[in-house]
Amino acid sequence: MDWSKLPDIIAVGLLAWAFASAERRCRTVASTNWLYGWYYIVLHFTATLFGQFDGLIGQIVTIISIMCLILAAMQFMRSSVAELLSVERIGKVMMPVMSAAFLFVICNLVLEAPRWLLTVSEALLGFFPLFMTLFFPRWAVPQLRWSMSILHFALGVFLLRVQSLPDGASLALNGILFTVYFGCAIHFWYHNRKATTGALIGIVGFWLWAAVFVVAPMLEAFLPTFKVEPEVWNLPKYIVAVGMTLLMLEEQIEHNKHLALHDELTGLPNRRLFQDRLAGALERARRSDTQAALLTVDLDDFKFVNDTYGHHTGDLLLQRVSKLFLGRIRNSDTVARTGGDEFAVILEPPTTHEEAALVSRALLDMLEEPLRLNENTVRVGASVGVALFPDDARDLKSLCIQADMRMYEEKRGVKFDVSTAKAS
Repeated sequence: MDWSKLPDIIAVGLLAWAFASAERRCRTVASTNWLYGWYYIVLHFTATLFGQFDGLIGQIVTIISIMCLILAAMQFMRSSVAELLSVERIGKVMMPVMSAAFLFVICNLVLEAPRWLLTVSEALLGFFPLFMTLFFPRWAVPQLRWSMSILHFALGVFLLRVQSLPDGASLALNGILFTVYFGCAIHFWYHNRKATTGALIGIVGFWLWAAVFVVAPMLEAFLPTFKVEPEVWNLPKYIVAVGMTLLMLEEQIEHNKHLALHDELTGLPNRRLFQDRLAGALERARRSDTQAALLTVDLDDFKFVNDTYGHHTGDLLLQRVSKLFLGRIRNSDTVARTGGDEFAVILEPPTTHEEAALVSRALLDMLEEPLRLNENTVRVGASVGVALFPDDARDLKSLCIQADMRMYEEKRGVKFDVSTAKAS
């Protein structure tokens, strides 16, 4: 056994353990796939312990070691499109099919299979992704689909070209590993197209990881006396790990910021963000000399639903109402949850009394329809108060008070006609 590999195994094992600890506290679809990828890297280094064996055992160890690197790369790539793969039938089968194609080629290369069988496996690996791209044009993420198809096609041509060379097997294996980690860099860039420290470090790490499989054999071929410590070739792995860890921390920070400004149950802006957006809407209306509208909505029978069907059904009701409201307003407008069963709608300028009345009526009509929540069907009404800026109030606090007053008046049966601004 090659005990010189033990420090690498310990280092990567500790890295995977630390990554797993961080992933449990900040779990996402991407981070879960990253973790599986690092498990494969640990298995790869473990397999290198047995790299001194000769014969069939040594060949099997080599196949396992290389396939672990390939499967790790595929997990890293999968992390960028995992959400799409979960709903896309074709995407679900691509990873196992491509894994089998890679395994077919690796076995033929390491076991020195007949030339015709090697040619078939290499052609399959190079042309299958292009075939899938051409015959399934509606497959999601066309940029990634075409880039990977072209990359694999180039790999297939390269493999067929070098198979007759004396060191063709070694060149082919390095070409395969370069391709998969070059693909990781492309996927990582596509999924993290934001100029954050974690994204940049991760992208650079994958570029360097791919470059290892080109630079190392070139140095060995052209500068055999130039020795590079093995730890240098492992450095890109740790750069990628740092980038992934930073990305998880950045996403956790963003998530905490989101929670500070949004309602956890519905995902709508909370009162703090609502007041900030309302202030902005009033300022825009003031500058453009137009009107903005504030609607306050209170569900009439929410307590009855909660008491009768339980809090879970009450939560489902709030989530359904949120989606209904969001489906009725413009993208520029705001729906916020400002209390237990209270919502607020900001109609951005320019708006009118008639538009505010139309939205108000639409919201009431939607809530008068029975709502199916799991096995229960509930019917809730609502009371809506409408206030226009600057007609009803000229500052944020007064506008909120005016809208609340009209909402409570409607709840008591005193109807308010917003189009005429007179109580009847």
